[in-house]
Amino acid sequence: MHLKKKSWFSSLLSFAAYCKGKIIASVIFSVISVTAGLIPYLSVYKILEAFIQNRIDTETIFTWSGIAAGAYLIKTLFFGISTALSHISAYVILEKLRLLVADKFLRAPLGEVTAKPIGEIKNMIVDKIESIEPPLAHVIPEASGNLVLPLISILILAAIDWRMALASLVTVPLTMIPFSMLMKSSGNNYEKYMKSSNTVSSVIVEYIEGIQVIKTFGQTGRSYEKFSNAIVDYRKFILDWMSSTWVTMKLCVALFPSTLLGALPVGLLLCVKGTLTPAELCLCIMIAMSMVGSLAHLEVFMNEIKQMGFIIHDTQSFLDMPELPQPAGPAPLNGFDVRLSGVRFSYTGKEKDEVLHGIDLHLPQGGFTALVGPSGGGKSTMAKLIARFWDVTGGNITIGGTDIRDMPLSQLSSLVSFVTQDNYLFQCSLLENIRIGNPGATDGEVRAAAKAAQCDGFISKLENGYDTPAGEAGSRLSGGEKQRIAIARMILKNAPIVILDEATAFTDPENEDKMQRSISELTRGKTLLVIAHRLSTIKNADNIVVLKDGGILAQGKQEELLPGCPLYREMWKAHIGAKAWTVSQRKGAGAHV
Repeated sequence: MHLKKKSWFSSLLSFAAYCKGKIIASVIFSVISVTAGLIPYLSVYKILEAFIQNRIDTETIFTWSGIAAGAYLIKTLFFGISTALSHISAYVILEKLRLLVADKFLRAPLGEVTAKPIGEIKNMIVDKIESIEPPLAHVIPEASGNLVLPLISILILAAIDWRMALASLVTVPLTMIPFSMLMKSSGNNYEKYMKSSNTVSSVIVEYIEGIQVIKTFGQTGRSYEKFSNAIVDYRKFILDWMSSTWVTMKLCVALFPSTLLGALPVGLLLCVKGTLTPAELCLCIMIAMSMVGSLAHLEVFMNEIKQMGFIIHDTQSFLDMPELPQPAGPAPLNGFDVRLSGVRFSYTGKEKDEVLHGIDLHLPQGGFTALVGPSGGGKSTMAKLIARFWDVTGGNITIGGTDIRDMPLSQLSSLVSFVTQDNYLFQCSLLENIRIGNPGATDGEVRAAAKAAQCDGFISKLENGYDTPAGEAGSRLSGGEKQRIAIARMILKNAPIVILDEATAFTDPENEDKMQRSISELTRGKTLLVIAHRLSTIKNADNIVVLKDGGILAQGKQEELLPGCPLYREMWKAHIGAKAWTVSQRKGAGAHV
């Protein structure tokens, strides 16, 4: 069924629902503010009328001056309140939007998230959502007030003389011509602007994140040229756009204030004929001129509304990413064994792109299962499917007899610990980085997990120890040390199912044996799945599964696979040969010391 695309205004209203009361109050205060701004004109009119009629006195001057001052105070005060409420609302909405997008990333399939360039994601969450703040904080309340002011002004002019009301609007139709041209140009170029902005952000992030690779492979010139060309193209586009709208923009600015050209001659003519008194003429001119600022603001607001529409549309596209379906309540489990039945998977959803072909595998509770095989065989994909980073395209995966699609993501997350060779440290202390495994853990429990993961030694050598910020420590930690921090998280989480995807790939030989013993001890009784290229680390596994081209080639204990599986035998020979070569190299290096 084709669903109707949600309009950006509908999206805005749904976002604004978080602060509905404050936004309505902001609009009301804004309308009162601009209405109060007309009262000083009435005060001037009354004083001028008294002066012309020769009945001016001190009381009249002070009374109407006081009323004007009071009205100006109300205007300023209410405008301040309106602005404060709108800014509070804007930042609450920005907060909610960022949290909604972040939450969507957690609920969406991993492929949907990773398919979006990191620069585009950064541009959306940081820059684009932030740029909604000025329109939200100013357009909604101020546009309401500036829309009401011309209407009230026209009514006042019509009450004095209907011809003055028409005369004050005589140039508005002329202004609509360049204004419509300006809006059309903005509409045509804004989509290109958003794409150009995303491109620049992606190139900048790519350049900064890849600076080490760029330097290592001597690609400084080529990469910088790509970086610089993206910025130059962006600048050229912006300048060309501004140049193309310069004339129409100036025409709009020039024609809006010309309401005086209609009001002044018509007013003078009516005054000469005696239809208007001189005081009424002055009041009409002041009221007509009061519309100029409001109409000019509306022009700016229309452009900002156009911009906000594009940004909200892009934000909504993030929020409309498909989610992994999940039930509301936890599912009952009968143990923690994992079973894959007829599992098929394609990253694109198309059968021709299938990477797993009907996998049947049982991971018994308390058992140690290992996945081995050539690169690209589907080992990591299978592990990620168990953690439900994606949903299978065929078959099913169960934990304790329950399909993982029938349990909430939070429940599944609590059951599975997943450690990969790519480990990320968050911008907080190393202590808090490890505590991510169990946010409720005490400092003592965190340190115990770190010791079990062989982290305590290198962390203690840092100047601030466990309180060292990850950013500061990051440049000094090796890949193996970062992996051990990730393993400490896993130990602290203490989940019943543990998946290790090359989790000790960067660990040095001196610590690898200690790490393996620690992991074996701490995962006893758990459902353990290990993906490894170092076959010596999984030689004692209860079941070694040889995966090739998305299918299971063989499985069994090592003593069964060596004589019965030629591929495993060749992998083992290659591993033993590489290990022997490494040992001889180290001995040779030691002899030359």
